[in-house]
Amino acid sequence: MRARPQVCEALLFALALQTGVCYGIKWLALSKTPAALALNQTQHCKQLEGLVSAQVQLCRSNLELMHTIVHAAREVMKACRRAFADMRWNCSSIELAPNYLLDLERGTRESAFVYALSAATISHAIARACTSGDLPGCSCGPVPGEPPGPGNRWGGCADNLSYGLLMGAKFSDAPMKVKKTGSQANKLMRLHNSEVGRQALRASLEVKCKCHGVSGSCSIRTCWKGLPELRDVAADLKTRYLSATKVVHRPMGTRKHLVPKDLDIRPVKDSELVYLQSSPDFCMKNEKVGSHGTQDRQCNKTSNGSDSCDLMCCGRGYNPYTDRVVERCHCKYHWCCYVTCRRCERTVERYVCK
Repeated sequence: MRARPQVCEALLFALALQTGVCYGIKWLALSKTPAALALNQTQHCKQLEGLVSAQVQLCRSNLELMHTIVHAAREVMKACRRAFADMRWNCSSIELAPNYLLDLERGTRESAFVYALSAATISHAIARACTSGDLPGCSCGPVPGEPPGPGNRWGGCADNLSYGLLMGAKFSDAPMKVKKTGSQANKLMRLHNSEVGRQALRASLEVKCKCHGVSGSCSIRTCWKGLPELRDVAADLKTRYLSATKVVHRPMGTRKHLVPKDLDIRPVKDSELVYLQSSPDFCMKNEKVGSHGTQDRQCNKTSNGSDSCDLMCCGRGYNPYTDRVVERCHCKYHWCCYVTCRRCERTVERYVCK
């Protein structure tokens, strides 16, 4: 007797979920942690959603880090949505944490980006928390060994990236090191992409300086090494997402490795994001493949980029509507020292996909 198509489809979907599941980014559910949870006692660690046992243990032994990690989870959500606001896949499914759809459960290009961003963000947040004095276990970063340049001197408080990378990796990589959580290929891919995120963060470290001198002459500058804003790191990772490499899990020597599917004569580069499974076009809503579709998404009629109405709406067309915008206008500066403005209202035309 032949199985019904619906039954076969359901079984395939369940199998895909079972083989693709990995707990690697379920900790992003910490973004939903209620403010009422003080996180000042070890028993609070068990009340946190999305953590594997190794992360609960890290929480108990590093309780002072948890407010920063909760903050990092919220920053991942915001940075991902902001980076992909002009794309068909707009990272909206990240807010379903810890119960993701297949766009993030499988080894897709989109999951590659989120793993990299998550790893970079948690290290970024911890490094910055050290600098601001929010963590008792760390302080400013070390003074660089190389000379600062003519007219400059090392000083200030550098972002403690080494501590951020150490503790961030311990927490974010812990789920991928748990046995029986997805295939080996998925684990390797997720660990690789997480390291790409941290590598991008290392590469982003820059020299920042502050001028000193009589009447702002800047006769000498105090300099330190600091991190850029997270949106800049996310933009770098989005560029890597757009050029990500599809890989396969093949034997090389005595072990299996991830190698480029079409160019398996070379190893995977440390700086490139990799993925195992191709993504849908995200044009139509289909939760079985993790697509929310683009119906009712706002598009830009005059753009030629990914947010254009042609690309965003996948050729289905779009509907115009008018929106009233209230903004400050006719601003006047008064000596000394305030500004007064009027409130003006104007009508703008916007467009949404059919």
